Amino acid sequence: MMTSQQMAEKIVEVLANKIGRDLKLIKIDAITVLADYFIICTAGSATQIKSLCDEVEAVMEQNGERILHREGHRAGGWVLLDYGCVVVHIFMEEARAFYGLERLWADGKEIDISAFVGER
Repeated sequence: MMTSQQMAEKIVEVLANKIGRDLKLIKIDAITVLADYFIICTAGSATQIKSLCDEVEAVMEQNGERILHREGHRAGGWVLLDYGCVVVHIFMEEARAFYGLERLWADGKEIDISAFVGER
């Protein structure tokens, strides 16, 4: 079983490898019981949202981690993948701007992801 930090880093790596854009990893465990980490990512199309979701789910399952809940609609421009301690938000650009999760969770700690995804 992976720690929440290992899960978050692996998911960010998967999203980066599938060309997810503007990736943010926010540690929120000190401000909420909802999760330890939020991951926010932008996709260029509904097809890419599906591809990103499918790849995250496949890699996490290979690592023994099953998704608890999936919510949202690719056609609506957003999908949420809930792994309990890590919640993944994949948005089209317009939906990401509309929901403004970075603003809502500004009290969280943004984690520098360059160490495990390289410069992008």
